[in-house]
Amino acid sequence: MKNRTRNALMILILALIAAAMGPSNVIADSAGSIPEFQALEWRFVGPPVGVRGCSVVGHPTDDQVFFHGHSSGGLWKTDDAGQYWEPVSDGQFKMGSVGAVAIAESDPDVMYVGMGEPNLRDSVSWGDGVYKSVDGGKTWKNIGLKETRHISTIRIHPKDPNLVS
Repeated sequence: MKNRTRNALMILILALIAAAMGPSNVIADSAGSIPEFQALEWRFVGPPVGVRGCSVVGHPTDDQVFFHGHSSGGLWKTDDAGQYWEPVSDGQFKMGSVGAVAIAESDPDVMYVGMGEPNLRDSVSWGDGVYKSVDGGKTWKNIGLKETRHISTIRIHPKDPNLVS
């Protein structure tokens, strides 16, 4: 369904561009394609998993770094503004369902991830508490709240990265 929506949107955008260019500039070749658009290619800009994303957080000092938590796909990181994504939770989280991600503004090396999908639906994946990283997301440790199952928001104190609600 997402591909159909994306394809329909791209066709609409191309049609609007073609209309704005006027009939003299838009001439289809014998194959029926518009020469100006032949150089355009689809490119993948997100994590390579087909699940629901629950949370996204940007790094407070590096505008190229983002973390994306999935409902059942773990935590992913990009350090080039979405060109390439890599999993950072594989082998470290016991569960794959991420509900919340937060980075401390006062110390961006300190991060927290709340586990468990927060969206109410017919099938919901649960989690096993809160994980903390003190090295910018390289390593993680479960710090508790294992029985909560669904954590949808994490707030870090603006001056003390160890105070979390």
